[in-house]
Amino acid sequence: MNSSPERGKFQRDSLLRRVEEGNTTAEHAEEMIEFHNIFAQHQAEREAKPEWKENNLEYDLRSTKWICDKAKAREEYAQNLYAAMCNNDFQKLETWPLLKGQTYSCSWRYAGGIVADMREEGDYIDWYCTGIRGKPTDEDLESMTEDERAKHEWYQENFVGESVVTDEIREDLLKLGWKVLEENNND
Repeated sequence: MNSSPERGKFQRDSLLRRVEEGNTTAEHAEEMIEFHNIFAQHQAEREAKPEWKENNLEYDLRSTKWICDKAKAREEYAQNLYAAMCNNDFQKLETWPLLKGQTYSCSWRYAGGIVADMREEGDYIDWYCTGIRGKPTDEDLESMTEDERAKHEWYQENFVGESVVTDEIREDLLKLGWKVLEENNND
């Protein structure tokens, strides 16, 4: 199952930066880092249990090579998958989950962490809120280099807002055996 070696690094680095800036004590930072380490250990223990793999979209995404490969190869695909996981509920297309009404959902931050794990790089913050983009002012556009403008336009054309499920993502989730519950879909 894919996992990012950098998962959790953002919180640790933020705490250490706050110590350097004098905004918190080293003791507090150590306590919080220990808390994050314990959380990561508990998460690893939970993921090792067979029942964690059942009716779990995260497991299916992180353990399916072809979809992880797509997320690694195409930044826009990874972002679109992140966006789809935000504010949506999913249901496994198997008899018991359907009959029981079992669903899967996660927070925006957790969705970003899943994508980082799938790509085996980065942390949740690399994807968190990537669908929220303001329009640059004329002054901002003028100050951008040609490459920066091209990258901005590429993002505008290829990234989608949180909760939007593109046709490609919807089709790939169906291939994995999951559907987006339409009543929560805002696209």
